[in-house]
Amino acid sequence: MADSGDKTGWQELREFADVDLTQSYVLSWQAFSDTLLIDVDLYLEPDHPFYEQPRPAEKVCIRPALIEFPYVDSLRLGDSSPRQLVEIVGDLGHGAIEDLSVSGDGCYEIRGEFGTVSVSAERPILRLKGP
Repeated sequence: MADSGDKTGWQELREFADVDLTQSYVLSWQAFSDTLLIDVDLYLEPDHPFYEQPRPAEKVCIRPALIEFPYVDSLRLGDSSPRQLVEIVGDLGHGAIEDLSVSGDGCYEIRGEFGTVSVSAERPILRLKGP
């Protein structure tokens, strides 16, 4: 990544290859120690290795998944000042994801119906849940 003023969109991050975050939905947020977990219904595109043909009543392939941010240094909701991870998670709601981007300094910004969440952490890990 380039210097800290530059932002990289989720489409360019290998963790989110062949998914569409703008068609995905945050169900809940959890915090454990220094790890942020985002429980999502994830939209898989046809080239994703776990893509399954939608059933007749379904139009798209949605799979339950977790987005994990390990080693969180700070977490902020909107323009508020950073707070303890466990404190802020209780204030976060659910809803559709509009965007996810990262700046060169490792600060991820997640925007959606739940507001804007900024998290300074290691690279995210995307984990699909079992059937």
